Amino acid sequence: MRVNLAHLREHARSGGWINFAVFEARSSSGARDDNAQLLAELTAKARRANLRVDQSALAFMSGGRVQFFGSPPLVEYLSESGLPVWTHTIEA
Repeated sequence: MRVNLAHLREHARSGGWINFAVFEARSSSGARDDNAQLLAELTAKARRANLRVDQSALAFMSGGRVQFFGSPPLVEYLSESGLPVWTHTIEA
């Protein structure tokens, strides 16, 4: 299965840069532990594909809204800025 991925680099609030990945995915159960496992797997695959990933998150539709799950600072950023444009795909 192919998963859309946004790989971006933005200025960090504390200065410097942060590289992050957002995956268009959710575990089949939607359970927190399963989402955490899926996020860890996708993040590892992105890193093996030579993408630098400091923080990562899942993005999925729930109740008619985009929801984010992952690194709390990244989830907060995405909640304010919205869903990024997909830049890559990765095999899940």
